[in-house]
Amino acid sequence: MNTMRGVWWLVAAGALIAGGCKKGKAGGAAGFGGGPMGMPVEVAVARTDTVRDEIAATGQIEAVQSIDLRPEVDGRIVELLVREGQEVDKDTPLLKVDDAQLKAQVAQLEAQRDLAQQALARAKELAQQNASSAADLEKAEAEARGAQAQYELQRIRLDRTTVRAPFEGVVGQRYISLGDYVTNTTKLVSLHTVNPQRAAFQVPERFARDLRPGQQVSFRVAAIPGRDFTGEVDFVDPVVQLPGRTILIKARVPNPARLLQPGMFIEAHLVTAVRPKAIVIPEEAVVPAEGANAVWVVAEGKVSRRPVELGVRTPGFVEVTKGVSAGEQVVVGGLELLAPGAPVMPRVVERGPKAAAPADPAAGSRPQAP
Repeated sequence: MNTMRGVWWLVAAGALIAGGCKKGKAGGAAGFGGGPMGMPVEVAVARTDTVRDEIAATGQIEAVQSIDLRPEVDGRIVELLVREGQEVDKDTPLLKVDDAQLKAQVAQLEAQRDLAQQALARAKELAQQNASSAADLEKAEAEARGAQAQYELQRIRLDRTTVRAPFEGVVGQRYISLGDYVTNTTKLVSLHTVNPQRAAFQVPERFARDLRPGQQVSFRVAAIPGRDFTGEVDFVDPVVQLPGRTILIKARVPNPARLLQPGMFIEAHLVTAVRPKAIVIPEEAVVPAEGANAVWVVAEGKVSRRPVELGVRTPGFVEVTKGVSAGEQVVVGGLELLAPGAPVMPRVVERGPKAAAPADPAAGSRPQAP
């Protein structure tokens, strides 16, 4: 009991004694007289508030897309066209593999294609003059198509000597240097998307029925203190992962300022339900007893003990799902000497929300401060 509360109790008790003595003298009655007076208590009014059911979890930031680029053509690296950490657009040239040999092969196949086309043209003229057979024309057509296909295939290989970005993002670590000989299994450079990013975390399988795409996720990043981020769930893993029996959740998070980087540690809260008219009372009004919870409710100057069912908890407050209605007065001070039906002198005290205090992660949910 703090000093101010103790002073108020002494003043109230003194008033009771003084009132009793005065009435005894006036009425000629012995002792205090005048009938029973109420016991002073502090009460708070049950109010409505928006309550959010949340699941607390830890995880990390991931890129929506992240790859290690490899060449499609073997050869020696002759050009590095971007630097590490550079932002690039889709199809931006990144590296160049030596293409001298392929250029010569393309030129050779182009000449062969032209010869095949000329042979086909002569075969058509002879066929129109009935100077050749249909088989000769068909053979010329087949050879022309084959020469065209070989030319196009080699031209594609020539074009792929330039390694391009498959999507917009940031160039990461480079694994090779100028002059290295690479094959189609050699890692060249990494590429990562930056906006948006993904918040990935795992929750216990007991929450499986509460998970669905579109839910809101709020989280904080250890590397960026004091900053809250929000995202929307776009992936709920349909498979429970062993051995921890957890479900992987991923939420898409806007990242226009490039603050979020893959690998950052996060503390996330996944909102599974919102109740805008929940009943909330101060937590000191709850009296646990015999495995249940109860509160003392003041009505018409008397108190009664009422069992309650609790929901979401937050530092200083608790949601009441059953047992108390909005506007009712619950006792928060002077609980020790109460008895059912006892008269009381209530004094309403204000209990403001502790918005600065974070929710208890063990509770898995919290009410929203108004």
